[in-house]
Amino acid sequence: MAHPGTEPFDVPIRDASIRLGQFLKLAGLIDSGADAKTVIADGQVTVNGEVEHRRGRQLHPADIVVFAGRGARVADG
Repeated sequence: MAHPGTEPFDVPIRDASIRLGQFLKLAGLIDSGADAKTVIADGQVTVNGEVEHRRGRQLHPADIVVFAGRGARVADG
């Protein structure tokens, strides 16, 4: 979970949805797709407060992704 008082930052996307692995990279929460696969498989990523194990999970505007105490919100591009 994000640290108390730490608001997620908005990350605009071009399309109506984006896959979780792509979003982690776009948001700068991870460096590469290989990193995304590992941290998601290890249960280190939450989407809307729930642990998510699917790298291909479709995210939509207003979804909040948290990894390593940093949160990012999917925003309309």
